[in-house]
Amino acid sequence: MLLNIQVIKTISLFYINMKKLILALLFLCFINSVKAQNSYDIKINLKNCKDTLAYLTFYQFDKNMIVDTCTQIKNGRIIFSGKKKLDKGIYSLIGQGKSIYFDFFIDDKTQKLEINSDEIFNFRAALTCTNSKLENDFFKYIQYFDVQKNEFDAHLLKTKGMNKKDSIAFVSGKQKIINENIENYENEFVIKNKGTFIGDALNLKIEKYLKDIPKASNGRPDSIAVYNYYKKHYWDNVDFKEDGLVRTPFFAGRLKRYFESVVVRHPDSVSVEIDRIMKQTVEGSLMFKLLLAHFVSTYETSKVMGFDKVFVHIVDNYFKTGKAKDLYNDDNIVKNIIDRAAILRPLLIGEIAPELPMIPIESHDKIAKMGFETAKTSEEVTKLFYANTQEIERTFLKLHSIKAEYLLLVFWDVDCSHCKVEIPKLIEIYHQLQKEKKDVKVFCVYTQQEFEAYQKYVTEKNLDWINVYDGVHYNNLKDKYDIYSTPVIYILDKNKRIKAKRIDVDQIKPILDVLEAEKKVK
Repeated sequence: MLLNIQVIKTISLFYINMKKLILALLFLCFINSVKAQNSYDIKINLKNCKDTLAYLTFYQFDKNMIVDTCTQIKNGRIIFSGKKKLDKGIYSLIGQGKSIYFDFFIDDKTQKLEINSDEIFNFRAALTCTNSKLENDFFKYIQYFDVQKNEFDAHLLKTKGMNKKDSIAFVSGKQKIINENIENYENEFVIKNKGTFIGDALNLKIEKYLKDIPKASNGRPDSIAVYNYYKKHYWDNVDFKEDGLVRTPFFAGRLKRYFESVVVRHPDSVSVEIDRIMKQTVEGSLMFKLLLAHFVSTYETSKVMGFDKVFVHIVDNYFKTGKAKDLYNDDNIVKNIIDRAAILRPLLIGEIAPELPMIPIESHDKIAKMGFETAKTSEEVTKLFYANTQEIERTFLKLHSIKAEYLLLVFWDVDCSHCKVEIPKLIEIYHQLQKEKKDVKVFCVYTQQEFEAYQKYVTEKNLDWINVYDGVHYNNLKDKYDIYSTPVIYILDKNKRIKAKRIDVDQIKPILDVLEAEKKVK
């Protein structure tokens, strides 16, 4: 039997509409799914929590950053939610008293969490997560450490009344057992969860020691083998391409410890290690930027003599090459860092000190007659200089013209409070060196222009070394010798090569002794 044409049209239209409806529903589901995958929803239930305000924070290198705030807490119910995924890392719940209640981790699979605790006084003791087994395992990890700490504290209380020797023995035994328990627990957790973010994060806490220590030629444990193994395996299973690792409380401390206690404390060794680590990162990544910012800041301001060489190395290899162009929001910061390295580069240990033409204090009257002391503008000074160039050139006493086995280059100011302490000490040491027949001279540079006060001090304190000042405003001491405060002391050898710099007066003789010993070895 033939179907009516109108019926056929109606059925076809029905199926077409149904198909459109199904596609629309599928599309809607897809949109909702995408939204769900690109958002976060953290629900926390804390029994009897009286806070009315809470913060969600995350670790970033050595800082703690706020990512969200909950201002509506009812019956301990805290909710953090957002339309953008949280970055992988370890996060903290911070109470309104600004103390950390507990940590938890976020990775690509844990953007929606339901966390509960029915413990009234110690939320961490009863933490559970209803929708993430791995998060629960992490909470058990935290709780295990708390139990071990409580056990040790209880053991410590038992030493009350013991003498020092017995209490140390009593505590040491328990501490050894607890340390072994913790080490075994940590290793098992990391092995079990290898390949997960939290497993890789906690791997940062694991120390890789050589277990079967060989004997050295003297029959004792081979400490060199122990060190070499520890250094070689220090970064085992650490992926520097994983940005999430810098969002943990473990990364910054491990990095600092490596450069402070593991790497040989020499600028060249440190530079090699920095390059080795930076090569393992992704250029432009968060890991890359935070490491670079940390390294450049650390070694620009390092108080260890000679480590400004590391700073210059970083600038030459990462800043001048354009790799640091996105490191700061302000391009001027990068430029200032490059300029800073340009000042320090000729002043590094081992470099020949820049020439320094100065006016001897005895030549003051000649310079005064030229009119330099009454000149009020830089233009006037410039005109006076070019009008008297030949005479000034004959008056100059140049640093490189001084002949001595060692030359102390000193920058100071009469009104500097620290100089008033150091300069009298320096003249004593200088006289001692003279009595010892040491071929040491002092090229003492007054950095200001108050000549009368300068001359009076030199006379009163009997500063019978080479006294000079920049009477014709020829040198920019700030840029040429990085003089932004006083006193500053350099030690130069007979070739005017920088052997030490920015040292205290008390360091002069010990450094000279070391330099003399090195010469004998050579």
